[in-house]
Amino acid sequence: MSLQLDWSNEQQIVEIPESWITRLEQLLKLAAEEEGMTDGDVSLTFTDDEEIHQLNREYRGIDRPTDVLSFAMQEDGTEELDIIFEVESEDENDPISGMLGDIIISVETAARQSEEYGHSLEREIGFLFVHGFLHLIGYDHQDEETEAIMTAKQEAILQKAGLSR
Repeated sequence: MSLQLDWSNEQQIVEIPESWITRLEQLLKLAAEEEGMTDGDVSLTFTDDEEIHQLNREYRGIDRPTDVLSFAMQEDGTEELDIIFEVESEDENDPISGMLGDIIISVETAARQSEEYGHSLEREIGFLFVHGFLHLIGYDHQDEETEAIMTAKQEAILQKAGLSR
């Protein structure tokens, strides 16, 4: 197995060039290498503010759009995942065939943020993708210490890919 990025574009605001997908595949590889990972599948969906607002409200109870959402497939304590493991697992060491989870990016919010921060939309989407990936593998930013760790990891990966501010 190897690292795999599956993506879909469900928004009509910005065209997603193939070069951006190549860059996101590079970021996935760099981020995984930093974490000592060689295998895993990530599903990425580009959407708009309306759709991500709905998802944010439904799954997080927050009634507003956001820039990125991550839904990890291998979180502990999820009853639904236990069912998936029992039904679909052929290999007990890899119960869901390496699927790490889903990342959903609002291109609409990313475009606003890129203007606000003064960098390219490609850089902002790259940042949001790495941020989402780190959430998939267990990183969070609930306090200053964990936020500092996550921020440092994100910036190091983006620097390696040539996506500095």
